[in-house]
Amino acid sequence: MEELIKEYLLSSLGVLLTALGLVIFLIPHNIAAGGASGLAIVLNKLLPLSVGIWMYIVNAVLFLVAFLIIGFDFSFKTIYCTFLLNFLIDLFDRIVPIYKYHGEEVILAVFFGDILTAIGMAIAFSQNASTGGTDIIAKILNKFFGAPFGLSILFIDFAIGISAGLVYNIDTGLYSILAIIVNGTTIDFVLKGLELSVNVWIISDKHEEIKNFVTSELERGCTVFEAKGGYTNKERIALLVVLKRRELHELVNAIRRIDPRAFFLVNEARQVYGEGFKEII
Repeated sequence: MEELIKEYLLSSLGVLLTALGLVIFLIPHNIAAGGASGLAIVLNKLLPLSVGIWMYIVNAVLFLVAFLIIGFDFSFKTIYCTFLLNFLIDLFDRIVPIYKYHGEEVILAVFFGDILTAIGMAIAFSQNASTGGTDIIAKILNKFFGAPFGLSILFIDFAIGISAGLVYNIDTGLYSILAIIVNGTTIDFVLKGLELSVNVWIISDKHEEIKNFVTSELERGCTVFEAKGGYTNKERIALLVVLKRRELHELVNAIRRIDPRAFFLVNEARQVYGEGFKEII
């Protein structure tokens, strides 16, 4: 239960940052950086309802279509984050006045809007949540046409950016496409920092002490392998430890203290599933 509460709190923080990035920087300059928010910005030009209201309509329609076509394939956390984002955008855009950047330097709006939204979305993604939107269309295309999920999202977002250029002006369309590219790159960069784990192979004569440190101090699992030295033909014990990158420094210091002659190898692990890491959903 404690872990679940933590996931929802972090997801909510991510959604809040995303909403602030959109309301403060992107929406005032009509930057349609993909997703349901980008589509809502385009529709706002055609029929002047607020972006928040349009997002309610767009997401409600998309979830209904997805339910009818591919069945109910979304976690409660995704639905929660989707409509929390709608609510916060509508709240800050129409009801609670907050600062909005209306400066002439649109590139600043793209840059800072993307930074905020990308960090927020990456935090939500790291908690196994998403904000719905064009993900739903991509799922439908994937099911019926076999279109790759990631590529479908990219094409849909680019289509939204091009649409912004058609309904507003060419500059707005170009800024929207730039925002889509920067947003995707930034999300990947932030996720790498948030989720990156490492696996460490350790060979040491003091393997028992190192194993005890890993299991008791770091509270991580440790797999023990019987190994044989290729040069010495000596029977050895090898330990495999998987942990978050931020924990690596503590492990390295412990190995130095316990056995300065230990041999260990560190590999990057982009995604790790199982107890203590990401859940398989």
